[in-house]
Amino acid sequence: MTKPFKTLDDMGDIAGKRVLVREDLNVPMQDGAVTDDTRLRAAMPTVLELADRGAKVLILAHFGRPKGQKNPEYSLSKITRPLTQVLGREVQFIPDCQGEAAIDGIKVMRNGDIAILENTRFHGGEESNDPALVEAIAAIGDLYVNDAFSAAHRAHASTAGLAHKLPAYAGRSMEKELDALQAALGEPVTPVAAVVGGAKVSTKLDVLNNLVAKVDHLIIGGGMANTFLYARGVDVGKSLCEKELSDTVDTIFDRAEAAGCTIHLPYDVVVAKEFAANPPSVRTCNVHEVAEDEMILDVGPAAVEALADALKNCRTLVWNGPLGAFEIAPFDTATVALAKTAAALTKEGQLTSVAGGGDTVAALNHAGVASEFSFVSTAGGAFLEWMEGKDLPGVKALMG
Repeated sequence: MTKPFKTLDDMGDIAGKRVLVREDLNVPMQDGAVTDDTRLRAAMPTVLELADRGAKVLILAHFGRPKGQKNPEYSLSKITRPLTQVLGREVQFIPDCQGEAAIDGIKVMRNGDIAILENTRFHGGEESNDPALVEAIAAIGDLYVNDAFSAAHRAHASTAGLAHKLPAYAGRSMEKELDALQAALGEPVTPVAAVVGGAKVSTKLDVLNNLVAKVDHLIIGGGMANTFLYARGVDVGKSLCEKELSDTVDTIFDRAEAAGCTIHLPYDVVVAKEFAANPPSVRTCNVHEVAEDEMILDVGPAAVEALADALKNCRTLVWNGPLGAFEIAPFDTATVALAKTAAALTKEGQLTSVAGGGDTVAALNHAGVASEFSFVSTAGGAFLEWMEGKDLPGVKALMG
């Protein structure tokens, strides 16, 4: 199938070519050590393939928020050793991403060498996509590869500008992400279900409004479900609830009905008088039986069973956000149970399951099923904007 963007397969002979590769190396660090190397591992397939094909691999990335100023605290030199360990290859460091220092560093590279260029955000023009900076970075490369979906929602010099200046390609990580998203909402196999959880409806309004027109089943979880229940006349006690959004929620219900989308809300819930691990007051009840001094902290077992049945009739699932306050037991029960159902259906080949967002990844890891989903995106903001139906500048530039 022809893809709407070029990939590494379309590059031809790249031996000796200077390939600028935008990766996401913005990894968490403590005491000089990387505490989570997921993003470094995500860069491996593209970086190693380009190196093996004889390119001079020049990695572009940002690190922290140096606000356009050179700041040793945010130097990417800190990442050279961790990336060397992950790749199993020597990684050089070049002290700028443009200008004389970059040119001098690249001169001594041999074909197949890999180097990290200094933090793109040390230049004020990075975040404003300044044409002068784009020109300066483009001058040190022959080809451009964007492999950082997690930064694709930003129209920066290194994520969007360069794609208009040099022949541009999607890296393997980016390609995998775009293929998965296309399978989830672009041209999905129907029926399609979406799980949307989280504390507040206000942070996911654009997601909800986009999804009701695209999916057959919309499963609402987390504190958001309380706001939906309240809008339907349910007394939610002292649960987290945005009561002022009742009219907005009513509009979402109307749009869903018009689009033939079923919104699923819990009819039994797990409540407690305090939000703490295993509090003495935990009980399961019908949503109409929540006392005024209780708060809803998870979806009940009967509702989870009904949701599992709904998933069994679906062919595609998009998941963003937990069903309950999954960080604390026993309020992780519903999220774990439904995630295991989705994983089992995926394993049987009945379901294409795509999940994304920080809390979601944590919840699926907690349930022990992240590796069993069809695709789990580690991109937070970019995944959310994609679920909102927005154009991502870094992706759009590759389609040019």
